[in-house]
Amino acid sequence: MTNHIKVMGLGAADLEQLPLGVYRTLVKGEGVRYARTLDHPVIKALEDEGVTFESFDHVYEEQEQFGDVYETIVEQLIKEAEGRDIIYVVPGHPMLAEKTVQLLLIAEKNERVSVSIQGGQSYLDDLFTSLQIDPIEGFQFIDATGFSRSMVEHRQHTVFCQVYDEMIASEVKVSLLEDLPPEFPVYIVDAVGSKQERIEQVPLFELDHQVELSNLTSVYVPPVSEDQLAHQFFRVRDVIAALRAPDGCPWDRKQTHESLRPYLIEEAYELIQAIDDQDDEGIIEELGDVLLQVLLHSQIGEDEGFFTIDDVILSLTEKMIRRHPHVFSDRQADDVDQVMRNWDEIKKDEKGLERPSVLDGVVEALPGLMRAQELQKKAKKVGFDWDDPQPMWEKVKEEMDEFEESLRSEAFSDQELEYGDVLFAFVNLARYYKINPELAIQRTNDKFERRFKEMEAVITSEGQEMQDMTLEQLDYYWVQAKNREKGEK
Repeated sequence: MTNHIKVMGLGAADLEQLPLGVYRTLVKGEGVRYARTLDHPVIKALEDEGVTFESFDHVYEEQEQFGDVYETIVEQLIKEAEGRDIIYVVPGHPMLAEKTVQLLLIAEKNERVSVSIQGGQSYLDDLFTSLQIDPIEGFQFIDATGFSRSMVEHRQHTVFCQVYDEMIASEVKVSLLEDLPPEFPVYIVDAVGSKQERIEQVPLFELDHQVELSNLTSVYVPPVSEDQLAHQFFRVRDVIAALRAPDGCPWDRKQTHESLRPYLIEEAYELIQAIDDQDDEGIIEELGDVLLQVLLHSQIGEDEGFFTIDDVILSLTEKMIRRHPHVFSDRQADDVDQVMRNWDEIKKDEKGLERPSVLDGVVEALPGLMRAQELQKKAKKVGFDWDDPQPMWEKVKEEMDEFEESLRSEAFSDQELEYGDVLFAFVNLARYYKINPELAIQRTNDKFERRFKEMEAVITSEGQEMQDMTLEQLDYYWVQAKNREKGEK
């Protein structure tokens, strides 16, 4: 291949850092010289010696996305290299935080161009020296022009490179403020290793305010103590592990999957209560209590050597991706019904063998009303259901008549069964009207409790005892409590 691009690094800052071989090539070598940017001290020094460069600075102004900038530069370089050799210079070392070089190497693998690299000095050595940090303690080097919050490990030394304007500095600041307090100290590092080196400590909230930035600017974030990261998942996982450790909490160490069963149910219902109350603070707290149950079960699994929370998360992640091919693959789903059909088909394939009954898979431990609802939903999938509510109403009346008749002539066990038929028929009716019967009865229980306590408080305030009153008297106070609640609403 005759098309060749010689990539050369300009070093971290001054001309004195440039290797002699690179200097000679730039000054005396043949071929057109291209620079990703002219904003570098070595470029200015070489221009003073009569060396000229074609710049790609204009591309930054023409493109809105950094990815487009780099791809545009590479495509232009490949075009300019057709039938000849060219020189392309970049700041620092070509293999450090230089996206255009990575794209050129990909193009070389695709046989579009040949590439050779001559390194300039990386600024990392000077950076570690100036900041007096040892990367063996844990170090992250992040491109500020393209990162997400989840990439940052705050317990390590973190350096954001390419913080060359206020917009990028602002994006870094906003992301860091998700995890760190506004006053957290960060460091502006500019032209490290050169005579113009500048290191300035600023509070995080001022990172994009009245701070001088350039192509040689980085931002250093010192390691953050674990106490300041209590909102991150690793911290709560460590706390649960400590509670279950040999020197941990006697109660937590004693728990098993079986002993925790009632707490999971209780916490789930308390979450539902907070949702019904539209209590955001309560939802936060109750979601935490539900998560606690997940973490405890996972820690028990890890302590016994069977599974860890990582296995739980992996299983969930893979299942969500598999069952949402309309998001993560190429299957189409334009509405909720199609999503549910896809879900059921994929779930059936995952389970492998055909279940003997359509009703298989409904959890026996569910509360009665919930289990009735799930059984009916399964039966509906094969057409065993009414499409019109009228027969459902008739079935409710029929079951009520049968229950009433059983009270006159049948044994208690039969009466209980007939009453169950009434509830089952009501669940079917609720399902048609898209009412969750379990949530509905919970709301009614709550309503009864509120009104009864209101009635109780009023009667007590009047110096009376409920047990001394007639049902008619109590009903009067009940109606008053009911009317007060409706009036408030």
